[in-house]
Amino acid sequence: MPVSQKIFGIGFHKTGTSSLAQALRLLGCRVVHGIVINGPKGVTIEPPVTMEKVLPLALAYVREVDAVCDNPFPLLYRELDAEFPHSKFILTTREPREWLESIQRHFGKRDSDALQWIYGVSHVSGNEARCLQIYSAHNAAVRAYFAKRPNDLLEIDLAKGEGWSRLCTFLDRPIPSAAFPHDNTAEERERKRNSPWRRFKQRFRGALR
Repeated sequence: MPVSQKIFGIGFHKTGTSSLAQALRLLGCRVVHGIVINGPKGVTIEPPVTMEKVLPLALAYVREVDAVCDNPFPLLYRELDAEFPHSKFILTTREPREWLESIQRHFGKRDSDALQWIYGVSHVSGNEARCLQIYSAHNAAVRAYFAKRPNDLLEIDLAKGEGWSRLCTFLDRPIPSAAFPHDNTAEERERKRNSPWRRFKQRFRGALR
Protein backbone atom coordinates (compact mmCIF):
# COMPACT_ATOMS: atom_id res chain seq x y z
CA MET A 1 0.00 0.00 0.00
CA PRO A 2 1.47 3.41 -0.94
CA VAL A 3 2.55 5.48 2.05
CA SER A 4 0.28 8.35 0.98
CA GLN A 5 -2.78 6.12 0.71
CA LYS A 6 -5.26 6.61 3.52
CA ILE A 7 -7.71 4.15 5.06
CA PHE A 8 -11.15 5.50 5.89
CA GLY A 9 -13.63 3.66 8.09
CA ILE A 10 -16.97 5.05 6.95
CA GLY A 11 -19.41 2.84 8.83
CA PHE A 12 -21.64 4.49 11.41
CA HIS A 13 -20.86 4.37 15.11
CA LYS A 14 -21.74 1.08 16.88
CA THR A 15 -20.86 -1.00 13.81
CA GLY A 16 -17.54 -2.25 15.15
CA THR A 17 -15.53 0.94 14.74
CA SER A 18 -13.56 0.31 17.95
CA SER A 19 -12.58 -3.15 16.73
CA LEU A 20 -11.64 -1.79 13.31
CA ALA A 21 -9.49 0.94 14.86
CA GLN A 22 -7.63 -1.58 16.99
CA ALA A 23 -7.19 -3.97 14.05
CA LEU A 24 -5.68 -1.19 11.95
CA ARG A 25 -3.30 -0.35 14.79
CA LEU A 26 -2.22 -3.98 14.89
CA LEU A 27 -1.47 -3.63 11.19
CA GLY A 28 0.89 -0.75 12.00
CA CYS A 29 -1.38 2.17 11.18
CA ARG A 30 -1.62 5.42 13.07
CA VAL A 31 -5.34 5.72 13.72
CA VAL A 32 -7.79 8.37 14.86
CA HIS A 33 -10.91 6.71 16.25
CA GLY A 34 -13.48 9.45 15.99
CA ILE A 35 -13.59 13.10 17.01
CA VAL A 36 -15.82 14.01 19.93
CA ILE A 37 -17.78 17.13 19.02
CA ASN A 38 -18.99 19.38 21.85
CA GLY A 39 -18.44 16.70 24.46
CA PRO A 40 -15.94 15.79 27.18
CA LYS A 41 -12.34 15.66 25.93
CA GLY A 42 -13.48 16.71 22.48
CA VAL A 43 -13.48 19.73 20.21
CA THR A 44 -15.89 22.63 20.34
CA ILE A 45 -17.92 23.63 17.30
CA GLU A 46 -20.49 26.38 17.61
CA PRO A 47 -23.94 24.86 16.99
CA PRO A 48 -25.41 24.08 14.64
CA VAL A 49 -22.78 21.56 13.55
CA THR A 50 -22.47 21.61 9.77
CA MET A 51 -20.35 20.04 7.07
CA GLU A 52 -18.63 23.38 6.45
CA LYS A 53 -17.56 23.59 10.10
CA VAL A 54 -16.53 19.94 10.48
CA LEU A 55 -14.64 19.32 7.24
CA PRO A 56 -11.54 21.52 7.83
CA LEU A 57 -11.11 20.05 11.29
CA ALA A 58 -11.50 16.48 10.02
CA LEU A 59 -9.02 17.01 7.18
CA ALA A 60 -6.44 18.32 9.65
CA TYR A 61 -6.73 15.09 11.64
CA VAL A 62 -6.57 12.90 8.53
CA ARG A 63 -3.36 14.51 7.29
CA GLU A 64 -1.54 13.47 10.48
CA VAL A 65 -2.44 9.76 10.48
CA ASP A 66 -2.82 6.72 8.25
CA ALA A 67 -6.42 5.81 9.05
CA VAL A 68 -9.58 7.19 10.63
CA CYS A 69 -12.99 5.81 11.55
CA ASP A 70 -16.18 6.68 13.44
CA ASN A 71 -17.80 10.11 13.56
CA PRO A 72 -17.56 12.46 11.80
CA PHE A 73 -15.71 10.64 9.03
CA PRO A 74 -18.57 8.48 7.65
CA LEU A 75 -20.46 11.59 6.57
CA LEU A 76 -17.40 12.93 4.75
CA TYR A 77 -16.56 10.02 2.46
CA ARG A 78 -17.14 11.97 -0.76
CA GLU A 79 -14.96 14.85 0.40
CA LEU A 80 -12.27 12.48 1.70
CA ASP A 81 -12.27 10.65 -1.62
CA ALA A 82 -11.74 13.91 -3.48
CA GLU A 83 -9.02 15.11 -1.13
CA PHE A 84 -7.16 11.78 -0.89
CA PRO A 85 -7.58 9.90 -4.18
CA HIS A 86 -6.72 6.19 -4.44
CA SER A 87 -7.44 5.61 -0.77
CA LYS A 88 -9.22 2.62 0.75
CA PHE A 89 -12.69 2.81 2.31
CA ILE A 90 -14.17 0.35 4.80
CA LEU A 91 -17.91 0.27 5.42
CA THR A 92 -18.54 -1.55 8.69
CA THR A 93 -22.15 -2.67 8.91
CA ARG A 94 -24.39 -4.43 11.37
CA GLU A 95 -27.86 -5.97 11.27
CA PRO A 96 -30.10 -2.87 11.43
CA ARG A 97 -32.16 -3.85 14.46
CA GLU A 98 -29.08 -4.86 16.43
CA TRP A 99 -27.46 -1.56 15.48
CA LEU A 100 -30.54 0.38 16.59
CA GLU A 101 -30.65 -1.41 19.95
CA SER A 102 -26.97 -0.60 20.43
CA ILE A 103 -27.33 3.14 19.80
CA GLN A 104 -30.43 3.18 22.02
CA ARG A 105 -28.36 1.76 24.87
CA HIS A 106 -25.42 4.04 24.18
CA PHE A 107 -27.12 7.41 23.56
CA GLY A 108 -30.67 7.05 24.90
CA LYS A 109 -32.15 10.43 25.77
CA ARG A 110 -28.79 12.21 25.87
CA ASP A 111 -28.77 15.29 23.64
CA SER A 112 -25.88 15.73 21.23
CA ASP A 113 -25.00 18.37 18.67
CA ALA A 114 -23.28 15.66 16.61
CA LEU A 115 -26.42 13.50 16.59
CA GLN A 116 -28.42 16.53 15.47
CA TRP A 117 -26.08 16.91 12.52
CA ILE A 118 -26.08 13.22 11.61
CA TYR A 119 -29.74 12.34 12.10
CA GLY A 120 -31.56 15.65 12.20
CA VAL A 121 -32.59 14.91 15.80
CA SER A 122 -30.62 15.59 18.97
CA HIS A 123 -31.24 12.28 20.77
CA VAL A 124 -32.11 8.69 19.91
CA SER A 125 -34.98 7.87 22.27
CA GLY A 126 -38.27 8.57 20.53
CA ASN A 127 -36.50 9.03 17.19
CA GLU A 128 -35.56 5.43 16.48
CA ALA A 129 -37.28 5.27 13.08
CA ARG A 130 -35.48 8.39 11.93
CA CYS A 131 -32.09 7.05 13.06
CA LEU A 132 -32.69 3.74 11.33
CA GLN A 133 -33.70 5.52 8.14
CA ILE A 134 -30.51 7.60 8.10
CA TYR A 135 -28.35 4.56 8.88
CA SER A 136 -29.83 2.54 6.02
CA ALA A 137 -29.68 5.48 3.62
CA HIS A 138 -26.00 6.06 4.42
CA ASN A 139 -25.07 2.45 3.71
CA ALA A 140 -27.04 2.47 0.45
CA ALA A 141 -25.42 5.74 -0.64
CA VAL A 142 -21.92 4.41 0.04
CA ARG A 143 -22.61 1.25 -1.95
CA ALA A 144 -23.95 3.28 -4.86
CA TYR A 145 -21.01 5.71 -4.78
CA PHE A 146 -18.44 2.90 -5.02
CA ALA A 147 -20.50 0.60 -7.26
CA LYS A 148 -18.06 0.96 -10.15
CA ARG A 149 -14.98 0.90 -7.90
CA PRO A 150 -15.21 -2.40 -6.01
CA ASN A 151 -11.47 -2.43 -5.27
CA ASP A 152 -11.78 0.77 -3.26
CA LEU A 153 -14.52 -0.34 -0.86
CA LEU A 154 -14.71 -3.20 1.63
CA GLU A 155 -18.06 -3.83 3.29
CA ILE A 156 -17.59 -5.94 6.40
CA ASP A 157 -19.82 -7.14 9.25
CA LEU A 158 -17.52 -7.76 12.21
CA ALA A 159 -20.40 -9.02 14.34
CA LYS A 160 -20.64 -12.01 11.98
CA GLY A 161 -17.04 -12.95 12.62
CA GLU A 162 -15.55 -11.42 9.49
CA GLY A 163 -12.06 -10.25 10.28
CA TRP A 164 -8.42 -10.60 9.31
CA SER A 165 -8.85 -12.60 6.12
CA ARG A 166 -11.11 -10.10 4.37
CA LEU A 167 -9.49 -7.00 5.85
CA CYS A 168 -5.92 -8.00 5.06
CA THR A 169 -6.81 -9.19 1.56
CA PHE A 170 -8.45 -5.82 0.90
CA LEU A 171 -5.49 -3.85 2.27
CA ASP A 172 -2.86 -6.22 0.85
CA ARG A 173 -1.31 -6.75 4.28
CA PRO A 174 -0.13 -9.99 5.93
CA ILE A 175 -2.46 -11.44 8.56
CA PRO A 176 -1.11 -10.79 12.09
CA SER A 177 -0.62 -13.62 14.55
CA ALA A 178 -2.89 -11.89 17.10
CA ALA A 179 -6.58 -12.67 17.23
CA PHE A 180 -8.86 -10.14 15.59
CA PRO A 181 -9.87 -7.58 18.26
CA HIS A 182 -13.44 -7.17 19.43
CA ASP A 183 -13.38 -3.94 21.43
CA ASN A 184 -16.09 -1.94 23.20
CA THR A 185 -18.72 -4.68 23.14
CA ALA A 186 -21.82 -4.38 25.33
CA GLU A 187 -20.48 -7.19 27.50
CA GLU A 188 -17.15 -5.40 27.95
CA ARG A 189 -18.84 -2.13 28.92
CA GLU A 190 -21.07 -3.94 31.40
CA ARG A 191 -18.05 -5.67 32.94
CA LYS A 192 -16.28 -2.31 33.35
CA ARG A 193 -19.37 -0.74 34.92
CA ASN A 194 -19.58 -3.57 37.44
CA SER A 195 -15.88 -3.81 38.24
CA PRO A 196 -14.97 -3.60 41.96
CA TRP A 197 -12.75 -0.55 41.33
CA ARG A 198 -15.54 1.31 39.55
CA ARG A 199 -18.03 0.49 42.30
CA PHE A 200 -15.50 1.72 44.90
CA LYS A 201 -15.05 5.03 43.06
CA GLN A 202 -18.80 5.49 42.82
CA ARG A 203 -19.23 4.87 46.56
CA PHE A 204 -16.32 7.22 47.33
CA ARG A 205 -17.79 10.02 45.20
CA GLY A 206 -21.17 9.44 46.85
CA ALA A 207 -19.63 9.78 50.31
CA LEU A 208 -18.21 13.18 49.38
CA ARG A 209 -21.55 14.64 48.37
